[in-house]
Amino acid sequence: MIKMEISWLKSSKDNKSFKLFKGLGMDVYEIDDLDKTDEKIKELIEEKYNTIVISNEVAGFSGDIIKKYSKAKNINIIIAPSKKNN
Repeated sequence: MIKMEISWLKSSKDNKSFKLFKGLGMDVYEIDDLDKTDEKIKELIEEKYNTIVISNEVAGFSGDIIKKYSKAKNINIIIAPSKKNN
């Protein structure tokens, strides 16, 4: 059986993304310096998270890690669409 460890990653300034998951006590991480996005994703992978959902805003700051893991069978990086004010 494969154990799925999921984390969510968003900007610390983003007050809308992943509120539900955070409210349910799930692992939602906030990043202050978006230029360190790749480092944070690598850290989450090292902590054994195999599914990482990142906000669209954060994804714009990660090219290296997303490309590296896009074809990996054991790591899933998912870019969540951003929430827009209507």
